[in-house]
Amino acid sequence: MLAGSITGFAKYLSRKEFGSLPDGQRLTRIQASPNWQNGRFVNETPTPMYTNGSSFLSVMWAFLFVKHRETRPEHALPVVNTDLNSLPKDEDLVLWLGHSSWFMQIGGHKILIDPVFSDYAAPFSFMNKAFAGHYPWQAETMPEIDYLVISHDHWDHLDYPTLMALKPKVKRVVTALGVGSHLEAWGFAPHIISELDWHESVATADNLTIHALPARHFSGRGLKGNKTLWASFMFVTPARKIFYSGDSGYGPHFRNIGDQFGPVDLAIMENGQYDTAWQNIHMLPEETARAAAELNAKAMLPGHAGRFSLSGHTWYDPYERITAASRDQPYRLLTPEMGEVVSFSDTDPRFSAWWATSTD
Repeated sequence: MLAGSITGFAKYLSRKEFGSLPDGQRLTRIQASPNWQNGRFVNETPTPMYTNGSSFLSVMWAFLFVKHRETRPEHALPVVNTDLNSLPKDEDLVLWLGHSSWFMQIGGHKILIDPVFSDYAAPFSFMNKAFAGHYPWQAETMPEIDYLVISHDHWDHLDYPTLMALKPKVKRVVTALGVGSHLEAWGFAPHIISELDWHESVATADNLTIHALPARHFSGRGLKGNKTLWASFMFVTPARKIFYSGDSGYGPHFRNIGDQFGPVDLAIMENGQYDTAWQNIHMLPEETARAAAELNAKAMLPGHAGRFSLSGHTWYDPYERITAASRDQPYRLLTPEMGEVVSFSDTDPRFSAWWATSTD
């Protein structure tokens, strides 16, 4: 019976959703990376997975047996059902599509970041279900995507059903080193995939450069971790500089990036799924505020919450804490509803505290 169970589990792990680990020339390139040590990628700063006296066992105990309150909203969160096909083509703008999914138009380019349109973000459909409510964005209604950007290969950032449905609309993919192995296994053409190590970049023929930059996190879709890289990104046009943190714990890389690029028009920052038990790999809101200031951001958009719950904090805690932590900071905090347009032409954008009304 045990042998059969092991065989069944191994067969399940071989499903296409789990992707494929790097090999061949891709693995050779990975092994030459300064961020590859002893058979795995590492962070620039030493990053123990568990912090403040926690351990794998204590975290699993809390996950399985500790009941957390209000991790999911009782009612559907507000959504602005924006038709992405009808947006003014020459306007620079950003829309939050829930959790860590973002749609951007900058310099005439349509960019989709970490899209997860499925109703769960996990290997199993009963895990990590999306919050209740109508979710209007699907691959079928997306415009053609000039750049699909994937920060790392975790299930809530790299979603197999979403990418399979999007594939005919994607012109080019930019991702972290090694993640292309999953995409090629799923039928994406190798010639459209640009895999970047930290501090590498890819430029268009005209006016956009995408820089891959450090993050403080980890990777993996199956039993083997850190075989692919994780990254943050800077999007640079003659008119804009937009930073996307990906998933990241706080670290000196934020100040270094701010020093390298100077003032950033917008920082899209992770602000959810945190816990003092794993503080090195996901920032607390107060750390997110500090990181945005160190990036020299003029404005900050928080994400990584609002659609899935992977941690024990209340679903609205990230918004309450980032609002408090952003008082008297040098940046402007932007808190749009899902699908609400953030336009760079609006010099004084105003957004409601929608999470507060959702808890009434």
